[in-house]
Amino acid sequence: MKKQSGHRKYNFPDADLYVQALERIKYAARDRALFQQYGYSVERIKAFQSMCDTFRNLPDDDELVGDQMLMTEKKYEAAEKLKTAIRSLMTRVAMKYSNRSGRYRKFGTSKLGDMTDAQLIFCGRRVIRVGRQQIDFLAEVGVNENVLRRIQDAVQVFENALNIQQDRVAERDIAVERRTEQGNKIYDELVVLCNIGKDIWAERDPVKYEQYTIYESNNDQKIARKMKEKKNP
Repeated sequence: MKKQSGHRKYNFPDADLYVQALERIKYAARDRALFQQYGYSVERIKAFQSMCDTFRNLPDDDELVGDQMLMTEKKYEAAEKLKTAIRSLMTRVAMKYSNRSGRYRKFGTSKLGDMTDAQLIFCGRRVIRVGRQQIDFLAEVGVNENVLRRIQDAVQVFENALNIQQDRVAERDIAVERRTEQGNKIYDELVVLCNIGKDIWAERDPVKYEQYTIYESNNDQKIARKMKEKKNP
């Protein structure tokens, strides 16, 4: 059963989380003497900065999806080459036997275009096996070891391409989970930092208090700015 990725605790893009965290770290460094009164040390601010730097260097989903798409395209190309090699053999088999005969049916290629990846691999191997069993009968239509080896090589290339593509899918799942976990840690630390900052400035300086407010979107910031402008025309 596929493991579900963790739930993101924030509703805005990772890039916005990173920028907001850096801004609040800058304010906390400015207010470090006051933060120390809450037990929030300079070392913790630096650790938060390091956490953000690590998060910034994680590959984002667009990058991972791009890699996955490239491997999927290579898999499709390999699949088509395998199907072409199989069809080339089956053209020769049809010349020797009717495509309604048991000998033709034994190759199991009637639904070649609709096969799943796994079915296509099994079909390729079956075609090679059956072809070798009948190679003496099919020699007169040009079936030889070179024809079968072409299919065998195509099966191997396709299977390798499929494995690599599946690896990229798994790598993306792992990376999404890792990024979600790291993002949640940053968000949790950001909330702690901002709560301290707002508590410090709640009755001292409304501007600095506002600097520690977390916005979930640009629209939130616009609304806050308009409300501030109404209060201070």
